Amino acid sequence: MQRSEVTTIQIKKIVLEDLKRIKKYPRETYSETILNLIKIAEETKDLGMFVQKAQEERMKQLWEEGDYSGWERA
Repeated sequence: MQRSEVTTIQIKKIVLEDLKRIKKYPRETYSETILNLIKIAEETKDLGMFVQKAQEERMKQLWEEGDYSGWERA
């Protein structure tokens, strides 16, 4: 990695301690740790969107069929 490709950032010490705690292995760099977190966030977001779409389709079916059995009345 060339020097021009590296930057410094400021983070709170508590964040640094959390990053140290979640490393996969002791010599993992903070860049690797952060990239892993980004990957997990993207996968979670994709999964959340998938679940939401599936729920929307099922709710649409239930409403069209007039099945309101899953809803409590106030």
